[in-house]
Amino acid sequence: MSEFTSARRRYVVLAPHALTSRAAKMAHGVIAYSSDSVVAVVDPDHAGKRVRDVLPYLSSEAPIVASLDEGLLLAPTSLLVGIAPAGGKLPDDFREAIRGALRARLEVVSGLHVMLGDDEEFAALAREHDTRIWDLRLPPAAPLFSGAAWDVSAKIVLTVGSDAAVGKMTAALELLRAARDRGVDAAFVPTGQIGIAIAGWGTAIDRVVADFAPGAAEQLVLEGERRARDLLFLEGQGGINNPAFAPVTLALLFGGAPDALVLVHNVSRDRIEDYDVPVLSYRALIRTYEGLCATVKPARVVGIALNTRDCDDNEARAQIERARSETGLPCDDVVRNGPHALYDAIAPALVKTEVLHA
Repeated sequence: MSEFTSARRRYVVLAPHALTSRAAKMAHGVIAYSSDSVVAVVDPDHAGKRVRDVLPYLSSEAPIVASLDEGLLLAPTSLLVGIAPAGGKLPDDFREAIRGALRARLEVVSGLHVMLGDDEEFAALAREHDTRIWDLRLPPAAPLFSGAAWDVSAKIVLTVGSDAAVGKMTAALELLRAARDRGVDAAFVPTGQIGIAIAGWGTAIDRVVADFAPGAAEQLVLEGERRARDLLFLEGQGGINNPAFAPVTLALLFGGAPDALVLVHNVSRDRIEDYDVPVLSYRALIRTYEGLCATVKPARVVGIALNTRDCDDNEARAQIERARSETGLPCDDVVRNGPHALYDAIAPALVKTEVLHA
């Protein structure tokens, strides 16, 4: 699995003309959750401000600068490509900044689908200046699923979504924080490029050949058990009725061998993003996810984490109460209200389940 060990990084984040958009979710995730430092963000649209001035919920004092050269004055060790554009290609206007970072002997960290390490120019510059490129999405060789995940002693909680990009990683990280605050030996198991950048290890499941994706998920939970003995929060991907990304969801449902599921939904969304497909109701989502797990290793939806970022406080409370009423399950927005109430409500339901036997 992808893992680079190093001293704590000091990132300059490359997000020109994108910091306040969803395209910069890599930047947002690392700023919010990584133990590495962000010393500057490159976005000329907001140069001279701090990150918290334009994105208050990130609570970051990191300065926003107009260029990489300005960022270099703050002694970074690494350049993070801070965007995740559709298709995962490198924008042409990023190339000069990456060249500059490599010449300055910065490590370059990228979560794009395009492997920067395969770029002849970048690879040559990395060799010449004795630095490295970490392609977060470069997957390791993975075996077929073996069933070893069924014997993991730690309880495994998988976040599952009503769609892609609704907050599954965030929910997992927030619930992890609550569990650790309660004295539980818990770990986050990253399955996507942003989670890998935050945790420093993991595998981008969406880059693994389909037959081997459940095996890659299994390897991740086996590694997770080596890091925490009690509880693993497995980062979900995609959504079960997303026409493009459902296969990666299935790989985690079966290969990750979860004991419990937390359903994540963005209340502002009623259609699958980019497709004219309706988001399923809470009950239909629960029925579908639990039904799939029931064919191999049963796992129940034990709670719902809502993303109410686009709501005012009154609407957020109404949405949370609606989900509770419709499902009878604990529900909260773990960012708006903190994760502890939801974690405490679901903790009694986090129990090991067994694979079906004939």
